[in-house]
Amino acid sequence: MISGKMGNSKIIHDGVSIKIYGADEPDKVIIYFTDDITAYYKIKKAVIKDKGVYCNGVSCMIFKHLLKGKIPTHFIRQVSDREQLCRKVEIIPMEIIVRNVIAGSLAQRLGLKEGLVPESTIYDLCYKSEELGDPIINDYHAMALGLATKEELNKIYSITKKINDILYPLFKSIGITLVDYKIEFGRLPDGELVMADDITPDSARFWDIETGMRLDKDRFRHDNGKVGQAYKTVFDRLLAVSDF
Repeated sequence: MISGKMGNSKIIHDGVSIKIYGADEPDKVIIYFTDDITAYYKIKKAVIKDKGVYCNGVSCMIFKHLLKGKIPTHFIRQVSDREQLCRKVEIIPMEIIVRNVIAGSLAQRLGLKEGLVPESTIYDLCYKSEELGDPIINDYHAMALGLATKEELNKIYSITKKINDILYPLFKSIGITLVDYKIEFGRLPDGELVMADDITPDSARFWDIETGMRLDKDRFRHDNGKVGQAYKTVFDRLLAVSDF
């Protein structure tokens, strides 16, 4: 059962960090955030106390800021400290990775120094396929795979740029560099494209502007400790500027 008591308890997606349940209305879902954390293709595992609370809170606050900016999303409202109610969508199996600063796999792949700020934001596409190792693809690959049309890709890039234009200055205002993050899109029954993914310290890189301290999952990946405290820092700073 889920703590919000709103769902029908039928699990739709049994993930590590989130679980998706059917809601009482068939066109909606409940997304539940867990305290579980993994890295390196689930080889490294742990449980971080209250991680699900911080991730759900960060996700909900970000969605509310995006909705104020007229960004189409699947988000409806926060249900409880670990749950949110969202519209049910047909997920496009493709991630858009937004890179404001060079870090992680991009630095390794291209031999670039972490922390380098590119002249313009970099947008990568990633095909969501565990069997293939979630490969990086380009627009032509996406169209060949039938993931999206050229018109849909243009719309996705346009919405993603608007998302970044809202979130980068938001995080800068709370002393955090939004280094990179990944999002997915989905289609509503009428074909409308909406952002249908959460942005949290599990899926984004947040660096403290003054100290450079990592406030995200990299602390777990690299055994830096204080993972829960880092997630709470992002939550607390966002809460201080969110009038919700």
